[in-house]
Amino acid sequence: MLVATLVSAHGQALLDDTRLKHLAAGLPGALSTQRLDGEIAADLFAEAGDARKLEADLRALLGDALIDIIVQPAATRRKALFLADMDSTMIGQECIDELAAYVGLKEKVSGITERAMRGEIAFEPALRERVALLKGVSLSVVGEIIAERITLTPGGRELVATMRSHGAYTALVSGGFTVFTGPISATIGFDEHRSNILLADGGILNGEVADPILGKQAKLDAMLELRAKRGLTPDQTIAIGDGANDLAMLGEAGLGVAFRAKPAVAAAAHARLDHADLTALLYAQGYTGAQIVRD
Repeated sequence: MLVATLVSAHGQALLDDTRLKHLAAGLPGALSTQRLDGEIAADLFAEAGDARKLEADLRALLGDALIDIIVQPAATRRKALFLADMDSTMIGQECIDELAAYVGLKEKVSGITERAMRGEIAFEPALRERVALLKGVSLSVVGEIIAERITLTPGGRELVATMRSHGAYTALVSGGFTVFTGPISATIGFDEHRSNILLADGGILNGEVADPILGKQAKLDAMLELRAKRGLTPDQTIAIGDGANDLAMLGEAGLGVAFRAKPAVAAAAHARLDHADLTALLYAQGYTGAQIVRD
């Protein structure tokens, strides 16, 4: 049996009784619906063998409604390991672009970032090229950037806190830098963080990044390592990201979710979030609104 979790766009409640009845009536194999959080999120259970077809059928029935759909086997929906990308996923910015803004190179660096995230250029050489442009920047600006320019993606803290309260392990795995992932992972509440190390002399960036670079393969390796350490099966894992360097990690997870992602990433992931906030990953696991740990 498959479950299709339907989640309204952030700040909206779009799943009224009329809409749920319309979906259940129009979907072959539909068995039942169950509310998870008022008119914000609901489950639709169906006897269907093809998750992609079920999702496509639901999207056709929903039309242009701002509702995300996550389809998966109902029996394995609850997860025990969560891996997340940071930039443009758990936060709304790309940290390297914000560093570049301090030397007037944000437009140039962000252009390289965009191409790398789309998979048009390889991640590692693109990272080295961008870091080289940051030579001479003082690491003292990092705290100011985090305080004044970085915004947490809505639902992220609730997602991590709720999963941890139910025994899950959470890791922030980023192609960014430890000077950012350290404080940001602590603020959100992750168990651990992994990312790249910017090299500096006397607190001034020297334009280099330490080897080995944490990219696509390292994210996949982190998934495999943490899964093995905790004795988990692939079905017990969930991951989220937005860029091409997240694809291997998303593919290895039991549920790999593309967040506001580039087209190639959205097409390859098991599911995608275009409208909802990060609490959608809790609803996808069967948590109700009353079970979400909130500040």
